[in-house]
This record gives sequence, structure tokens and C-alpha cells, in this order.
Amino acid sequence: QSQLVESGGGLVQPGGSLRLSCAASGNTLEYFTIGWFRQAPGKEREGVSCIDPSGGTTTYLPSANGRFTISRDNAKNTVYLQINNLKPEDTAVYYCAASTLGCHWINQYDYWGQGTQITVSS
Repeated sequence: QSQLVESGGGLVQPGGSLRLSCAASGNTLEYFTIGWFRQAPGKEREGVSCIDPSGGTTTYLPSANGRFTISRDNAKNTVYLQINNLKPEDTAVYYCAASTLGCHWINQYDYWGQGTQITVSS
């Protein structure tokens, strides 16, 4: 059974950086499109970024402003999300998800992790 596990969240001051990891067990990530999503308290879940099996990336978040970088290391079966210049409004639970379709199928992710919390506060 495929399982996605996120890690790398935490408490960080505004302006700081974090790198989130999405690791898989039970399956090989390199054949999947992997997306990062987030959900802040009281808000709907929103897409952040996506990377397809060929390494092509798509930014879902309109306000990203180049602060989010998604990458994958197939040898480690892991996808990363680098977030720079963190802002309080980035506070959310961040999830990774896997899809057999391309990045534009934002509502067609089949497997989800449990999430990792990012809190941005001074």
C-alpha cells in the first residue's frame, strides 16, 4: 500500500526558510505527479506547486512570487518543497499528494500524506 509521509515543518520566524520533504513507501514516486497543497485554519485547501514525472513544474499558488521551489530526487524517492521568505500567511498544514495524471489535473490526486505543520511567527 502506498504511503506518503511529509516532514520538515516547524516554527519559523518571518523571512526564514524551510524545506519540506515528501517521501514514499510502498511505491516509486518517480512515475507519479506530485503536488504540494496547504490548508490554513478556517480556510479551504489550496494548491501550492506540482512536479510531473519528467520534472516539469507548475505553480498553483497565485501569490507564490517565486518563493516556492519544488524538486524531486528519484534516487531518494523524495519530492521537496523549498519555501523562502516565509510569511505569517504561509502558516498552514502542508500536504503532498500523488497523481497518475499531469499537473493540470489539480483535483485528481489519489494518494495523500498526513501533512506537516508550518507556523510562521515572531
